[in-house]
Amino acid sequence: MLYDLVIIGAGPAGLSASVYASRYGVKNIVIGGVSGGVTTQTHEIGNWLGTQKIKGYEFASNAAEHVKSYGAEIVSSLVDEIVKKGDETFSLSLSNGQKVEAKTVIIALGTRHRHLGVTGEKEFAGKGVSYCATCDGFFYKGKTVAVVGGNDSAAGAAVFLGDIAEKVYMIYRKDELRAERFWVGLIEKNPKIKVLYSTNIKEISGNEKVEGVTLDSVFDGSSELKVDGIFVEIGSEPNVELIKDLGVDLDEDSFIRVGPDGILN
Repeated sequence: MLYDLVIIGAGPAGLSASVYASRYGVKNIVIGGVSGGVTTQTHEIGNWLGTQKIKGYEFASNAAEHVKSYGAEIVSSLVDEIVKKGDETFSLSLSNGQKVEAKTVIIALGTRHRHLGVTGEKEFAGKGVSYCATCDGFFYKGKTVAVVGGNDSAAGAAVFLGDIAEKVYMIYRKDELRAERFWVGLIEKNPKIKVLYSTNIKEISGNEKVEGVTLDSVFDGSSELKVDGIFVEIGSEPNVELIKDLGVDLDEDSFIRVGPDGILN
């Protein structure tokens, strides 16, 4: 089927694009792995205008229903390939075997979690190493965990885990958290959360699951810290593999380069 518009990515940006397109009578389809994107992994959203507090999964569900209310489709699949057919259309091959054609494509793939790149991270992924506190936090009720990072997502994860775990260590490479003051205030008020500043993880260790980490600084007389789980929240990097062959101009950080007029190369 030929659509006026295909939107690749079912996060807030992609779903918003669909709503606007539908309101202008543009026949569109949204293709993405998880409807709502990373908002489904967010414990609570408190900076969305008009809504003081909303759970991430609730926000994602509301957004998807909003899109569908205008008649647009949402397909839960990944796009394996985009091929430009002359100057008129694009052909997309989906991981579910479906083929889609469109006159226009919006890329709203967002970002993916950045990894630490230390020994033990890959080996213990899913065995104590996680990138989603909302998804996996409840497995650590009454246990000791570490959150790596100092941004808003790291602070939010630490606060969330502070209500579940026995002890939460925030491990941050700089000497001051760069999270919003709102999050910093909650961290300072919670005696279960301890921030280790100017500290990095050198290695993650354990047997069948995570048992501890090696730090590049000394805490309580040792560089070894016993933890049951590690939540990595050190930012993200753009998902651009799909569009590299289309000749889209990327900057040094692999973000799509856009001119002052909002137009790509």
